[in-house]
Amino acid sequence: MEAAEVIDLIRQGIWVLILISAPLMVVALVVGLAIAILQALTQIQESTLTFVPKVLAMLLMMAFTLPYMLQTLTDFTNKLQDKIVHIE
Repeated sequence: MEAAEVIDLIRQGIWVLILISAPLMVVALVVGLAIAILQALTQIQESTLTFVPKVLAMLLMMAFTLPYMLQTLTDFTNKLQDKIVHIE
């Protein structure tokens, strides 16, 4: 395996990581921003007010996107296994 192939595999791995984590990060960002605006408007500074809704929203989003995440990881793993088989 040449250096270019290794770099390409690393690039693909990083891209898979971004694809898998993006839905959860977007939900955390949107919920966090909404709660921050709510806290700024009402001047309620409660730390659990930011934490609990974010966790619940991320768990809900993970329940919806888990099949997509697993399929993406499975496809990437199959590509890696195919490359390993072709090397030997």
